[in-house]
Amino acid sequence: MTASAPQIDPPFLGEPYLLTPGPLTTSYEVKQAMLRDWGSWDDDFRAMTRDMRSRLLALLGEGAGAFDCVPMQGSGSFAVEAMLASFVPRDGKALVLANGAYGLRSAQTLQYLGRDYQLLDKGDYLPPRGEEVAQILADDPSITHVVAIHCETSSGILNPVEEISEAVYAAGRKLLVDSMSAFGAIELQPSQIRYEAMVSSANKCIEGVPGFGFVIARREELEAAKGNSHSLSLDVHAQWAHMEKTGQWRFTPPTHVVAAFLEALKAHEAEGGVAGRGGRYTRNRDVMVAGMRELGFETLLQNRWLSPIIVTFFCPADRNFVFDRFYDLMKEKGFIIYPGKLTVVDSFRVGCIGQMDEHVMRQVVTAAKETLAEMGVASAAPPAAALEERAKLAA
Repeated sequence: MTASAPQIDPPFLGEPYLLTPGPLTTSYEVKQAMLRDWGSWDDDFRAMTRDMRSRLLALLGEGAGAFDCVPMQGSGSFAVEAMLASFVPRDGKALVLANGAYGLRSAQTLQYLGRDYQLLDKGDYLPPRGEEVAQILADDPSITHVVAIHCETSSGILNPVEEISEAVYAAGRKLLVDSMSAFGAIELQPSQIRYEAMVSSANKCIEGVPGFGFVIARREELEAAKGNSHSLSLDVHAQWAHMEKTGQWRFTPPTHVVAAFLEALKAHEAEGGVAGRGGRYTRNRDVMVAGMRELGFETLLQNRWLSPIIVTFFCPADRNFVFDRFYDLMKEKGFIIYPGKLTVVDSFRVGCIGQMDEHVMRQVVTAAKETLAEMGVASAAPPAAALEERAKLAA
């Protein structure tokens, strides 16, 4: 956290902290911004939409001038589908890089859309590497686009998008990035990492509330996307063209969510932008991981791959450890954690994002220690199979 960052207050109504990858714990000011009603066609709300779009573009840093921002109603998955349907042409083919649930969801989305695709499935967490991408693209010249997940929150891994991008553009293809859980806290500067479009959501690292996502794409890609989409409401080109012409959303916008998001964007800027927000999350992660390791917990990922967004821990082998009981006791102590998504071994996840700082993360560790004692868990060490699984990543 920067020296000028204000003290983070606990949840206003005393609700538990959401240690999840979004929705997440928001500030009172963000909640308060939703108390006023706005007319969706009114000039005041149009100005809010303009301000929001320009503030999001500014987060790109150098190279932002080639891009524009198109907000899309709905959840993050709505926005991902809108991006894929609008930028992968009907006669195109995508290579989907998956190492968890969200890469697999992109592949499923393309299947629904009737778009041709190839899937590189690395399992629960192994990172797709640049040389693998390069080889697949060399072997299949029909692939036009590559879809990469920036931070795969089912495991907490931060994928190597820079080397993926280098492989994609060396082969003359185009990259689409799902930065749902990373944008706003982890740099994605187009001057450093080439991509045609990326997508994120209001209720992630910018710390707004759920209700819309946004696609940030090169203007030339937006212009070329006309007629690609299968959907009236998820057509990114149509939404962009309408906003450019009228300043309005095509269909009823989530006005209160936009007002809250603007407040969140102002707080993001005051904290020091992407670097400041990412710095706080990184400190949250480091303090929490160090404390949990002292208790005997093991992380799925080694330090190199740990994202500052969410961390996966192996469940203890101790027979007294039952995750549902652990979850309930942690909630009683004021912390809602997240179940794991690994298929080979049992796990759980602890988020590092939202309105909390390292002092809160120390409370999380204390709560975990007390909970283990209440459950009669003598050791938080994982089963041997978990460590064998982790060894695959090191290899």
